[in-house]
Amino acid sequence: MAVTNRERVGKALDLLKAGLGPFADREVKNAIKAKRLDEYGFHQFHDDPKLKGKSVTEWDASALLKLMWDIWNDVFRYTLGHTDRSLVSELREWRNKWAHQEHFSSEDTDRALDSAERLLKAVSASQAGEVNRMKIELRRLVMDEQARGEKRKAAGTLIESPGAGALKPWREVAMPHNDVATGGYQQAEFAADLWQVHLGEGSDEYRDPQEFFRRTFLTESLRRLLEGAARRLAGKGGDPVVQLQTNFGGGKTHSMLGLYHLFSGMAPEKLEGMDEVLAGAPVDKIPSVRRVVLVGNRISPGNPAEKPDGTVIRTLWGEMAYQLGGREAFEWVRADDEHATNPGDTLRELLIEYGPCVVLIDEWVSYARQLHDEGDLPAGTFETQFTFAQALTESVKLTANCLLVISLPASDTSDSGSPHTEADDAEVGGIRGRSAL
Repeated sequence: MAVTNRERVGKALDLLKAGLGPFADREVKNAIKAKRLDEYGFHQFHDDPKLKGKSVTEWDASALLKLMWDIWNDVFRYTLGHTDRSLVSELREWRNKWAHQEHFSSEDTDRALDSAERLLKAVSASQAGEVNRMKIELRRLVMDEQARGEKRKAAGTLIESPGAGALKPWREVAMPHNDVATGGYQQAEFAADLWQVHLGEGSDEYRDPQEFFRRTFLTESLRRLLEGAARRLAGKGGDPVVQLQTNFGGGKTHSMLGLYHLFSGMAPEKLEGMDEVLAGAPVDKIPSVRRVVLVGNRISPGNPAEKPDGTVIRTLWGEMAYQLGGREAFEWVRADDEHATNPGDTLRELLIEYGPCVVLIDEWVSYARQLHDEGDLPAGTFETQFTFAQALTESVKLTANCLLVISLPASDTSDSGSPHTEADDAEVGGIRGRSAL
């Protein structure tokens, strides 16, 4: 049975409830503890009898969105930015439209799903992935219908204008890519996602090293980055820490994917343009390298992750150690992961033991801004995160064949007329986000 657009929006609201509930609950409790929010006033916040006696995690999407809007300045502006508040406002409108059983066009539904996904990503909720899959499926169905419509139009054209006979159809002059011609085009395939590639998912254009470099133009800056990385991982110098800082859409994630695939273990001669990179380094070959991928909006600081072998990971340093060498490597930092304390010099010893390695950290600001000053989250405190950052960068510098690459949003958003200002706000977030940056 076909799924309706209204059902899609309803499912997205359920996922929004599941993802926002834990985040809102811990932010409210932190604000009460910090005395930014009056506890008695909060308990009297909602007149709806359906909410009485329920924790914030049990509230529905409507109540959660209203809560976020009404106490934004006291609570949520510390973590989220102005763009995120706009998403809250917009999602309240979509929820009200859904509750009043109004019609949802495919365009409306796409917008609602996209906004829900963006807000869930802003709080590192795992439910963002499911909303994304719903959105992609909807877009595929819309493209299929548009393709069928074009075929019907072509079949129904019986009258040809006098001049048309001298011109070839545009499809014969410029052949569209097969996925466009067949209606299988998916917009998300053209958005780089480092975490998705790390999980072995996504389209070949990003997931497959050969296909990635076949389609990637090696700009001068990207070539320099790859050359420096090859030199560093081969133990022949090069910068130990690289910061990628560009405006929104500036290619940070694409650059990280280039590094990820350069050290995939595939022979360089099979990767287009890599002969030139090795000659520019210069190095004879690329060594076997361990890769670590940490994406801040895909890892929740409030929800420990359980690995297939039963290992429970709470912190970024725990995740990094596990990716370096599984449970064995995790044992090096287990105590610090359990107590959310900085591992200190253990990081250097870990990198030496499991090097050469490349550590790619994307969306770190999105992760750090969700941490609190108190140690009430499994991932540790706001301050401990930066102690870890310093320890990690210093540890990488003390190794000969390890590389740390960090992507950060551009910091200069003082020009309110800049088209990048709003996008940067979405990446940085609120007060804690700016402090993290």
